[in-house]
Amino acid sequence: MEQEKKAKVLCLHGFRTSGSFLKKQISKWHPSIFQQFDMVFPDGIFPAGGKSDIEGIFPPPYFEWFQFNKEFTDYTNLDECISYLCDYMVKNGPFEGLLGFSQGATLSALLIGYQAQGKVLTDHPPIKFMVSISGSKFRDPSICDVAYKDSIKVKSVHFIGEKDWLKVPSEELASAFDDPLIIRHPQGHTVPRLDDASVKQLSEWSSRILEDPKNGDLHVPKVLDSEESSGAELAENLVEKVAA
Repeated sequence: MEQEKKAKVLCLHGFRTSGSFLKKQISKWHPSIFQQFDMVFPDGIFPAGGKSDIEGIFPPPYFEWFQFNKEFTDYTNLDECISYLCDYMVKNGPFEGLLGFSQGATLSALLIGYQAQGKVLTDHPPIKFMVSISGSKFRDPSICDVAYKDSIKVKSVHFIGEKDWLKVPSEELASAFDDPLIIRHPQGHTVPRLDDASVKQLSEWSSRILEDPKNGDLHVPKVLDSEESSGAELAENLVEKVAA
């Protein structure tokens, strides 16, 4: 019997890191959370244009999706990035959802908001959900007036760190979504370790996405083994902040 294909999730990494690094970051989470999804981790389309905060901790190469000024109001190569990702999603999808960290989360929300307004991905099925970790809104009014014009009606979960320098922007991004699930953690600008309560929340949230009988049931773990560590955890103990 042919095995049922898993729903695909496109996972977009942070600034000047890589798809491989985000995969390591996510690997600290209990495997049951996304076990029924096919997680895809592409690299950004531009080589890192400067020093990466994970140099010496995680091997190169490093990438970025687009460039921006200090105020995050002016962007370079954003249109090229959006075109690339839309083409990638059509050719390699369809993708049921998006997951992103920092710059990747900011970009994921933009794609979903733009799709809802008929601006991009008109030849791709509607994105059904998003996982945002330390994401933020774009600040250019010409983008905001389209991407966040209406409340974004996809299922979303937003990880917001108490010590994250993007805490307030992350709150603002969550407010752009309809009925978002917000999971707060005491850490900084990082993919957080999850306590038992957060594992249960995220697993149940994932399970609701897979209510369609063809996707089966998602196992919800009772205990998260916090004793296990990964290379990503070591990296994040050494790096306090990964650039947006």
